[in-house]
Amino acid sequence: MRERAGLDATDIRILSAVQKHGQLSKARLAELVNLSATPCWARLTRLRAAGYIRGYHADIALERVIDATRVVVTISLTHHRKADFDRFENHIKTVDEIINCVSTGGGIDYIMTVVTPGLSAFQALMDDLLAADLSIDRYMTYFATRLIKAEQPNLAKLAAQSRR
Repeated sequence: MRERAGLDATDIRILSAVQKHGQLSKARLAELVNLSATPCWARLTRLRAAGYIRGYHADIALERVIDATRVVVTISLTHHRKADFDRFENHIKTVDEIINCVSTGGGIDYIMTVVTPGLSAFQALMDDLLAADLSIDRYMTYFATRLIKAEQPNLAKLAAQSRR
């Protein structure tokens, strides 16, 4: 993974800080990045405007709020035409219960994570997907028993490794 053009080491430190800590005061961000407040804030403003920061989110302890069923689902489509992939992906983006979906190469086309209040809600969601004419050939489900790790990648480490 290489850094995108226009980003320097200070930009990476700023992005890493907001990725790890979320929204920060001007003074706290400057302290974490080791840069004076005004230029640090100007860089953050530029990074936001350029679309490097999609948003800020709270990491909610879902298991403390509600009993939820987390299921990993692999999906293979019947056909592999661009229109089929586009139709499937556009539909998936509208389903709130699907919290993660990646396209893969190899024997399956997609891996997605689904969170529902229970098994019946999960089955209803899958029935809706199958009825939506998305060219789903087959799917496999893997019920999660415990969430071991769910984090964002270490941006600073990835950027440092890409420079080697």
